[in-house]
Amino acid sequence: MTEPTTDRTTRVPLSVLDLALVADGSTGVEAIQRAVALATDLDALGYHRVWYAEHHLAPGVASASPAVLAAAVAARTSRIRVGSGAVLLSTTSPLIAAEQFGTIAALHPGRVDLGLGRSFTVPPSAAAATGGDERRNSRAKAAENPIRSTFDGGRAAAGAGDVPRLVDGLYVPPAPPNGFNDPALRERILAQQEVIGVQRQPADFREEVELVLDVRRGTYQDRNGGAYTSPPVEGAQFDLWLLASSGGESARVAGELGLPLAANFHVSPATVLDTVAAYREAFRPGVLEEPYVIVSADVLVAQTLERARVLAEPFADWVLSIRRGERGAIAYPSPSAATAWTDRPDSERALVADRVDTRIVGDPETVVERLETLVRVTGADELLVTTATHDPAETRRSFELLAHAWGGADRASAPDTGRVASGV
Repeated sequence: MTEPTTDRTTRVPLSVLDLALVADGSTGVEAIQRAVALATDLDALGYHRVWYAEHHLAPGVASASPAVLAAAVAARTSRIRVGSGAVLLSTTSPLIAAEQFGTIAALHPGRVDLGLGRSFTVPPSAAAATGGDERRNSRAKAAENPIRSTFDGGRAAAGAGDVPRLVDGLYVPPAPPNGFNDPALRERILAQQEVIGVQRQPADFREEVELVLDVRRGTYQDRNGGAYTSPPVEGAQFDLWLLASSGGESARVAGELGLPLAANFHVSPATVLDTVAAYREAFRPGVLEEPYVIVSADVLVAQTLERARVLAEPFADWVLSIRRGERGAIAYPSPSAATAWTDRPDSERALVADRVDTRIVGDPETVVERLETLVRVTGADELLVTTATHDPAETRRSFELLAHAWGGADRASAPDTGRVASGV
């Protein structure tokens, strides 16, 4: 991997992944309203894009409909790009996703990103381990977990390193224990799939991505030679992104089709280097002439290191709620309600340590230094930061401090992949 120059390291654009977190004591309605209000601030602060995740039935996350949030935000902002991080192909077909974001792009051309994610597979033994019937066992073998997005509920992939590494100043933790061995998590995934009404079984991932590209070009034909046209998609000016948490199929397909990639560091830090390397190795000119990689990071900035650490205290409780699987992400706790790290049993620490240890927390100078290291080591062309606090005002302040410390968030140009792909 070619390392970027120092100037490039300090000038990659900053973007935001917003989960519309529900704070303990607040409501989903308030979380959605605050997410839209925050986007107008991000626009003014110079952030390059804001993406929304897809979560379902998670008490602490209100971002369930990325297309709806993106449309609402696009209508209330003037410059920032809007998109999904990601639409899950286990719950939404690629055509419907493209039609949703093509519709938004018709009203806001050149400002829209469609990020696609595969989501995560329930192991074949899940239903058997929890006493499910034969119907459930069949579903578990084929279904992908729609509860969390590629960015926001992922597990470090099997085969990731078992020991921590320091790579040119970047801490790469070992993978956490495999949470799918927890019967409660397995049962919750299967039960929530029933509530959500998951029916579709995604086709080959590359085929689903190529469907979007071909419909946009106006060249799509099915296996029997039938031609189809989707007016909101054909020629649509949205950028197509793939999201990946490992060096597996998503990263490889993004490279083979010459698409931009969003590589997950903030949820799967153990695998981010493998993800980026696999993408670059597979890359062939296609939609883009050269690789383009966003790397995500969980960031919390406060005026002082001490204040940042206080605000960061509830994070371990929140991550633990996701990985234990009883109910999914809890409403985000307040610092006063957080469990001290030293009071946690070793089993809990092991389950969340990778995310806690790689979260970038501190005063502006400290955070900028660590983000520069992340850019240098991964070769990121852009950073996608997400911030979680109990107090929405502290979240907004974190983004403000980071934008100013970075020297202006939107300091470099990202590729317009939509125009390249659609030929318009």
